[in-house]
Amino acid sequence: MNDTQLFERYDWTVEPADTSERIDKFITLQNEDWSRSQVQAWVKEGRVTVNGEPIKNNYKLQAEDEVTLRVPPPKEMAIQPEEMSLDIVYEDSDVVVVTKPRGLVVHPAPGHYSGTLVNGLLAHCKDLSGINGVLRPGIVHRIDKDTSGLLMVAKNDKAHMGLAEQLKAHTVNRKYVAIVHGVIPHEMGTIEAPIGRDPKNRQQMAVVFENSKPAVTHFIVLERFKEYTLVELKLETGRTHQIRVHMKYIGYPLAGDPKYGPKNTLELDGQALHAKTLGFIHPRTGEQLEFEAPMPKEMLDAIEVLRQA
Repeated sequence: MNDTQLFERYDWTVEPADTSERIDKFITLQNEDWSRSQVQAWVKEGRVTVNGEPIKNNYKLQAEDEVTLRVPPPKEMAIQPEEMSLDIVYEDSDVVVVTKPRGLVVHPAPGHYSGTLVNGLLAHCKDLSGINGVLRPGIVHRIDKDTSGLLMVAKNDKAHMGLAEQLKAHTVNRKYVAIVHGVIPHEMGTIEAPIGRDPKNRQQMAVVFENSKPAVTHFIVLERFKEYTLVELKLETGRTHQIRVHMKYIGYPLAGDPKYGPKNTLELDGQALHAKTLGFIHPRTGEQLEFEAPMPKEMLDAIEVLRQA
């Protein structure tokens, strides 16, 4: 195998809406795990080409430009264990179930290698599966930085493959609770709408019908307030920002959501979204496991305020 085969390749064709955008900004918006400084370093190293030619960071894109990025493999020793307080709900030799607090990033990304849940897990158990590479050891699925709640983590490759197969087959029971803007009149519903990169804002996802993947979210109303609703949501698929995008799509965006919600919202540090239930079949024993995590204090306090409004 030659060195070029180790690189992860990304290709984009520039849409008219991105004409005159700087190349470094354009690429940064394609993946929320990439920082602007990391992209600029890749450009300087010649890892980015436009129409087959290397360019500089101040290059302004033209419609129909063919952009290629070759991301180098991460350094094997880049991720260091870091002692941190973890809320471990369940653990055995194959699986760890942990409650992630709001504000904690799940795994490292290029240019940001510390202070994540993975760093803490490596210090805690030292044996995580290697299927997702050195930046995301053990991570079978993830939740957004400002979403709290339950995550399952694989300690070995066999467990990882077993859990990943359940996710692919939509048999993992994942339920969330959220506070959304507006008073939902019906008791339950299903949102079936494909999700892909927003062509108007590439830092966001959106319901789009080209270059997208199927996405299904079920919801039931738990409690109504004067201007908000508390809902329980069940994921059938697991697209990036799925709940946030789907609830915005039907006109009930999440409270506190800085990316998809209105500016006039509840005073929360990020979206009011919590992964409360996680159920799956143990990949070795075949036992059905299910876990619950109570809502964080910030969401409980917000609900009390809404009840009194």
